[in-house]
Amino acid sequence: MKQWIAAVTFALASSHVLANPADNDWEQIKQEASGQTVYFNAWGGSQDINAYLRWAGRELKRDYGVTLQHVKVADIAETVNRLLAEKTAGKDTNGSIDMVWINGENFKSMKENNLLYGPFVEALPNWVIVDKSLPVEEDFTEPTEGLEAPWGVGQLVFIHDQKTLANPPRSFAELLSLAKANPGRVGYPKPPQFHGTSFLKAALLELTDNKAALYGPVSDADFNTVTAPLWRYLDALHPVAWRNGDQFPSGSAETMQLVDDGELLVGIAFNPNAAKAAIASGTLAPTARAFAFNQGALSNIHFMAIPYNANAKAGAMVAINFLMSKEAQRRKSDTEVWGDPSVVKLSDTAAGNRFSTQPEPHPSWQTALERAWLKRYGQ
Repeated sequence: MKQWIAAVTFALASSHVLANPADNDWEQIKQEASGQTVYFNAWGGSQDINAYLRWAGRELKRDYGVTLQHVKVADIAETVNRLLAEKTAGKDTNGSIDMVWINGENFKSMKENNLLYGPFVEALPNWVIVDKSLPVEEDFTEPTEGLEAPWGVGQLVFIHDQKTLANPPRSFAELLSLAKANPGRVGYPKPPQFHGTSFLKAALLELTDNKAALYGPVSDADFNTVTAPLWRYLDALHPVAWRNGDQFPSGSAETMQLVDDGELLVGIAFNPNAAKAAIASGTLAPTARAFAFNQGALSNIHFMAIPYNANAKAGAMVAINFLMSKEAQRRKSDTEVWGDPSVVKLSDTAAGNRFSTQPEPHPSWQTALERAWLKRYGQ
């Protein structure tokens, strides 16, 4: 018990918002949080996720007096830029953002620019129920160091309809063969859209002769050699791809809609339960299935963090702790709600299905790949 209180005290030591941080325990944090409004910057492109956050907001208001305000953003990089602007302007307290949904490149950027509050994660009571067999203490190879709390499991999967594609491809090489045999019926979202960039990373992991290089910082000396097989692959794919590679789907939702319409044979998502969730919502036929390539699904944990200058740090901690609870994680895992796999240990099968994993490359490769792709194929 003394160690737990010490952890809370340490996590609060840098706070300028919580009163008498050295005297705080979790009950004190909850008292401080009551009445606070937490501005949560998170992707707003999914109706299911938005509905889930509205439910969470109602629970937090009723049980803790915390108002969760979902600030919908298209790309969390916008939030990082806003925080950088506030720091440049000297706005080190009473910031406009209390909580962010991040991973990978954006976490690394926030960490390097000292935009994160904490460490705070081990101070959360629900940290003890997190499944530590998951990579919850590193984000795209970057140590989290208690600066962000795990929320869910993301995996790059593909979607097919068994009625139109009985035997889906099991590798990027087979995907190219499928595209050549069915011109115009294979495509992927345009980078730097998240699913498009994830497609590039997963393809490169299969195609390159130097996979190890992808797990360290990108170097100009190695980039062209490491990525050459990817560009050869895309040069072969685009002429037989959807709309001849002159246009690309806008994102995961459009690829799944195109699968449902019969225009594409394969869709893409970053949720192993995406097909089940889409069937439950009526946006895909009951014969839709998710699958991963034999190399394993590109996988990561997505996280929640608190900016260094957040106005409602206590409220953010209470909100994050609730979103990590068994109740919230079980509901999130329900394919009729969201279908995002749990990061906590649940006694039933509600954790959700997962495929074998392929770890994310170092975050520096993301920017480099996007830049190179846009130079070659951007319009």
